[in-house]
Amino acid sequence: MSSATNTLLRQRGHHDSSRVGMIELFFDLVFVFAVTQLSHSLLATLTFTGAAQMVLLLPAVWWVWIYTSWTTNWLNPERLPVRLCLFAMMIAGLVLAASIPAAFGERGIMFACAYAFMQIGRTLFVLWAVRTGPSALFDNFRRILVWLALASVLWIVGGMASVQTRFAWWTAALAIELAGPAFLFWIPGLGGSRISDWDIDGAHMAERCALFVIIALGESLLITGATFSELNWSAASVIGMLIAVVGSIAMWWVYFDTGAERAQHRIVHAQDPGQQGRIAYTYLHLLIVAGIIVCAVADELVLVHPGHAERAGVVTILCGPLLYLLGNMLFKWVTNDRTTPPLSHMIGIALLAALTPFAWGHGFSALALSTLTTVILVVVATWESIALRRPAAA
Repeated sequence: MSSATNTLLRQRGHHDSSRVGMIELFFDLVFVFAVTQLSHSLLATLTFTGAAQMVLLLPAVWWVWIYTSWTTNWLNPERLPVRLCLFAMMIAGLVLAASIPAAFGERGIMFACAYAFMQIGRTLFVLWAVRTGPSALFDNFRRILVWLALASVLWIVGGMASVQTRFAWWTAALAIELAGPAFLFWIPGLGGSRISDWDIDGAHMAERCALFVIIALGESLLITGATFSELNWSAASVIGMLIAVVGSIAMWWVYFDTGAERAQHRIVHAQDPGQQGRIAYTYLHLLIVAGIIVCAVADELVLVHPGHAERAGVVTILCGPLLYLLGNMLFKWVTNDRTTPPLSHMIGIALLAALTPFAWGHGFSALALSTLTTVILVVVATWESIALRRPAAA
């Protein structure tokens, strides 16, 4: 391996080799904007069609971010070429995020081109950076390039297609990208990667994903604060604000109290950190982030309309906590030596499901329903916190 190439790779074993760099945090600011755009777009088009579009755009945004996190897990972001790559990604990311509200309108091609540029450009940079480095890493990104190139063609074709067919093109493109890691990026002639080739730094990956959860929770609080400040303050609006903040605190507690730390310990000491990184952090964190974004939309709905909730509002208020608990339940299940998922989370999901027929029949106001879902999140957080701190029985 040449010294020039070696300097672009993280030097494993150093005391600060797992540290998340300031440039990575700076890069994340673009995704604060992207998460805000996603939540505002969902709120503006709270219909089945609007929800389906956000179900497609959110994984795309997450996929750009998580692939970049894998990249900076191997490459040293303190090196100038890597920084320049991240700066270029930030510019394209701003175009991507700004295009989200009209991605299924007049800015579809801008969204697609920005997305393809980020995915293909970053992969080409990594291939250049490790061209004389570890052959397994180089071959892995050759495979990734093929999968992303195929998906990018569909993204761009969809961006140029009519609005009526764009969703189908982009669904096919996203399906290819989501399938890539599951199929180990298999391509004819080169085969698939081996999990052992994905020798990631587990501590860095865990911290990066935890920071994205903080980004999403922070965006939720920003929406709550901004909406509340514009309202005529009343008992309902004050209670709605308090419920929203307590809900965010409960979500923080569910993820960060013990789950994030235990999962980090698991991936750091795993013999196959790539497997943990693929399942627990690449795939399952998408559900966690989706739950936070939907909860943020629900909080704004409740603040503005605390009384009667339309069917779409009811679904939003229930689905946010449901997605969040489901994502955390699966995340904790695969990152701990559990034979079954956490009981507290399963009970929380069951309670949310039990609320559905009453909420669907307009048995609760939006504020009352939000209060109940927040109580369920608090119960789950408290239950798990007490259970994990209780001394083991003799």
